[in-house]
Amino acid sequence: MVLHHCTVDPVSIHEFDVVVLGAGPAGEVFAGQSADAGLKVALVEQGLVAGECSYYACMPSKALLRPAEALDEARRLPGVKEAVTGQLNVKAVLERRDEVIHHLDDSDQMGWLEERGIELFRGTGVIAGEREIRVDGEVLVANRAVAIATGSSASIPPVPGLAETPIWNNRQATTTEEVPESLIILGAGPVGCELAQAWSTLGTEVTLFEPEDRVLVHEEAFAGDLVDQALREKYGVRLLTDTAVDSVSCPDSEITVTAGGNDYSAAHLLVATGRRPRTDRIGLESIGIDSGGPLETDDCYRVKGYDWLFAVGDVNGRAPLTHMGKYQSWVGVRTLLGHEPDNRAEPLGSPRVTFTNPQVAAVGKTLAQAQAGGIDAVAIDASADSSAGASFVGKGIEGQCRLVVDRSSGLIVGATFVGFEVAEWLHAATVAIVGQVPMDELRHAVAAFPTRSEIWLRFSEKWEVRQ
Repeated sequence: MVLHHCTVDPVSIHEFDVVVLGAGPAGEVFAGQSADAGLKVALVEQGLVAGECSYYACMPSKALLRPAEALDEARRLPGVKEAVTGQLNVKAVLERRDEVIHHLDDSDQMGWLEERGIELFRGTGVIAGEREIRVDGEVLVANRAVAIATGSSASIPPVPGLAETPIWNNRQATTTEEVPESLIILGAGPVGCELAQAWSTLGTEVTLFEPEDRVLVHEEAFAGDLVDQALREKYGVRLLTDTAVDSVSCPDSEITVTAGGNDYSAAHLLVATGRRPRTDRIGLESIGIDSGGPLETDDCYRVKGYDWLFAVGDVNGRAPLTHMGKYQSWVGVRTLLGHEPDNRAEPLGSPRVTFTNPQVAAVGKTLAQAQAGGIDAVAIDASADSSAGASFVGKGIEGQCRLVVDRSSGLIVGATFVGFEVAEWLHAATVAIVGQVPMDELRHAVAAFPTRSEIWLRFSEKWEVRQ
C-alpha cells in the first residue's frame, strides 16, 4: 500500500480506475470490492479510516450500553444474582470503550488496504472536474469512476441560542473521558435513546427532550411505548415528550434549555436531532451539482446525470445506516463491473436496531406505513416471552413482537421485535421479506426447542387462526 500525506506543492498527477472519497464503511466496501475485481483504486480520507460508525457512533455507544445490560441480566437469574456484588466499574467500562474504538487510532486498518493494493491519500478530497479529484497538492484522475462516500454530520436545528452554545454531538457523547454529572439530550430517536440509557447507567443525570408525542417515532407505537417506559422507570431518565425546546443559553458553567416555560440545566447538551449529508466543500459545483443536500441517485447509486459518479451511504439520503451503505457499495461496484442492476433490499425497507433495553429491531414497514401504502396489511402480534427460551434469556424484560403481513399474498412486509437482545432475531425476518417466503411456507421452517426462535411458531399459529 502507498500512503500519501498530501502537501500543497508541488502538484503531481496519479491515475486510477476508481477514486473513492471517504473511508467510512461505504467507502471501504466500494474501494475493497473494486480492488478485489482487479481495479486500481485510490481511497481519500481526511479523518480516520473506518469512519464515524467505528469510532464515534455505533461501536462506542454499544460498548457503553453493554456492561449495564449484562449486569442487569445476571441480577435477574437465580443462582447467579447471589454471586453478583458491587456496582459497575465505570473506569473499566470507559477503558473497554477505548479499546473497542482502538483509542481513535486507525493503524490497524492499513493491513487490508495494503493486501488489496489500495493507495490511501490522507487529506481533503475535492472534485475539480469530470473524473478528477484534488487532494491538497495531488491530482487523482479516475479513468472509470468516482464514488462519493463522505458520510454525514450531526444536524443542528434552528433553536434560538443553540448556535452560540458549546454543544456535544455524537462524537463528544461517545468518546468523552469522564462521566458527565448531568446531560440534556435533544432528540429521542435511536441515538438519543441509546445514549440516554448508556450514560444514566454510568451515573449521569439525564434529561431527554422529544418534540413528538413519543420516542422512536418512525417505529411501531408499541416499540416507542416500551422504550419510553424503560427509560423512565428503569433508568431514571427525565423524559419530556411532546415538548419542543424554545431556546438554549449558557449563562455560566451550565447550559440552560427553556421549554414550555420551564428552565432545565445540565453540564452538557447533546444534540441528537438527525444527520445531514457531507456534500458541501467537496467541489460538486465544479461539475454543476448544488452542494449541501443529499445526492440524488438511481437504484444503482449512480448520481443522476453522471454515469461515472456514484454516491453511496449517508450522502445520498436514501437509507442512512452503516449496513445499507455497505450494501449500496456492493450494488454500485457490481454495476460498474457491468453486472445486471439488482437492488432488492432497499425498496423493501432497511433492517434497523435501536440498542436500548428493551432493544427494538425492525425491518420493512410498520402496520401504519403498509396500510398508508395501499397494502391490505394485518398485524400478527406475539409476546417476546411467549417461547420456552424466554425462561432462560431476558426473563422479566417486557417485550412485544409483530409481523406485518399482506393478507392477500401471505407475504411479510414488515417485522418489529421489542425485548431483551432481540437484534439477532431480525435477520430471519429480513430473509423472509427479501426471499418473499409466504407465511404458509414459513410454518415448515421448524424452530428448535427450547430457543427463543420459537417466536416464529407463535406467529405461524396466529396466522393460521386468521385463515
